Amino acid sequence: MFETLYDAKSIAIVGASLDRQKIGNAVMENLVKEGYGGRILPVNPSHDEIMGFKCFKSVEELPQEVDLAIIALPARAAMNALDQCVRKSVRFVVLIAGGFSETGDEGRELELQIRNRIAGTDTRVIGPNTVGVLFPPSRINTALTPWERIFYPGKGEVAFISQSGALGLLVMDSITEFGMGISGFVNIGNRVDISEIDMLELFYSDSTTRSIVLYLESISDGQKFFDTLKKVNPVKPVVVLKTGRSDESSRAASFHTGAMASDDRVFDGVLRQVGVIRAYDETELLDYGKVLAYQKPPAGNRIAVVTTAGGVGVVTTDALTFSANGDGMRMATLSEEEKNELRKYVLPFASVNNPVDLTADGSGEAYESILNILARSENVDGIIAYALPQTPKIDMGIVPSLANTSKLKPLVVGSIGNKLAKPILSKLEESRVPAYPSIERAVKAMRALNRYGEYLRREQVAN
Repeated sequence: MFETLYDAKSIAIVGASLDRQKIGNAVMENLVKEGYGGRILPVNPSHDEIMGFKCFKSVEELPQEVDLAIIALPARAAMNALDQCVRKSVRFVVLIAGGFSETGDEGRELELQIRNRIAGTDTRVIGPNTVGVLFPPSRINTALTPWERIFYPGKGEVAFISQSGALGLLVMDSITEFGMGISGFVNIGNRVDISEIDMLELFYSDSTTRSIVLYLESISDGQKFFDTLKKVNPVKPVVVLKTGRSDESSRAASFHTGAMASDDRVFDGVLRQVGVIRAYDETELLDYGKVLAYQKPPAGNRIAVVTTAGGVGVVTTDALTFSANGDGMRMATLSEEEKNELRKYVLPFASVNNPVDLTADGSGEAYESILNILARSENVDGIIAYALPQTPKIDMGIVPSLANTSKLKPLVVGSIGNKLAKPILSKLEESRVPAYPSIERAVKAMRALNRYGEYLRREQVAN
C-alpha cells in the first residue's frame, strides 16, 4: 500500500517557486540535489519553468498520474490544492502548512474539512504542519529546510518517524556527524489522516529498514498502537521517545501539535509489555536505533570490556553494574584458561581480568587477538571495546578487527576524543559497527541491546 510513497515515480511540488525565501523553492531544490530520478512536476500559475522543469498552472493540468504531491502553500490556499489532488487521484499528499489544530478551533475545523474531502477517495494525507518526508534509498527528499542549512543523512537501516518536524530535522542533521544514515524519515505532523501506526506498517514491510525509532507527543489510537507494536517489535526493534511525562510537558505537547498526551504511566507499561525500548532524549533515540539495527542482541547479560586506558574500563564497569542503571547486566567472568590465553598478548602488568586493560602499550594486533578470544568465549555474551587512538599503537587499523568481531559476538564500541577518534567513529559507521563518542553512550547502547534480548528470550522469539 505505502510502496508508492517511499518509491514514488512522480512528485508534484504545488507552490514551487523561484524565490529562495519560499518553502516551495527549498522543497524542489532538495529533491533535485538529492538526485531524484523520477519525474519532478512543479505547479505554480505564475511561471512556465522552474529550475529547468516545465511548470504547470494547476494539479489538474498535470499530464500524468501523480504518486506524491507536496503542497507548499498557506493553510487556506492548501485546501484548494488538496481538492485538485483528490480530483486528480494523487496517491499521497504532504500538507506542509501550519495553521491547523495547533492554533485552536478554527484550525481544527480546517482539519475536519481535510478528512471530509479525502473520505472515500484514493488520496492519503501526511500532515498538516509537517516538514516533509525523506527516503534516501529512493533519493526522495521533500524537506522544507534548504540543503545549505542542514546535512541530510544518506542511506541507512534506521527508520525515523517523528511527530515534530523541527526536532526531526535537527536530529537528522546531528547524526550525520559520523555518517549515520536512515532508511526513511516521515514527519507525521498533526496526523489528520496518516498516523504513526501507518508508518510503523510502512517500515515493517520495508526490506531496507532494520529498526524503527519514533518521537511522539501523543498516541492516535492506543489499542491499535499496542497491537501494531506487538507485531512489529519482534521482527524490527522499535525505540520510542515520548513527551508528556509531566503535566507541564503534556500541556506543551498539546500546544505544539494540537493533540492531548496520554497517561505516561500507562504508556510506559505498554512499552514494557511489548518489549519496546524507551528513550528519554533525542540522542538516546538514534543511539538505540543504531545499535538495534547493527547488532543482534546478546544471548545473556555477561559483558566483557576491553580498553587501552584503565580508567575507561573502571568507569564502564561502574556504569554497567551499578544497580540503579545496570538493567541486570554484569561483568563476564573469564576462565583461568582464557586469562592465560589473554596474557600472551599483553605486558606482564596489564590486567586480564574483566575489564581487560592492555595499557597504553596495547597494539592493534594484540587487540585483534584479545577480541578473538573473547568472541569465542562461552563466558561472554557481549563486548564493549574502546578504540582509543590517543594510545600510541592504536590507529585506523583497529577498525577491521572490530568489524569482524561484531559479526561473531554482539559488540558496542566507544572512541573518545576529537582529532583521531572522529575518523575512527566515521569508519566504524561505514562498517555498520555501533560506535559512540562517550562511555555513557556506549554503555547505554549495550543496555538497550541487552534489554531487547531479554524481551526476545522472555517471549521465546527466535533472532
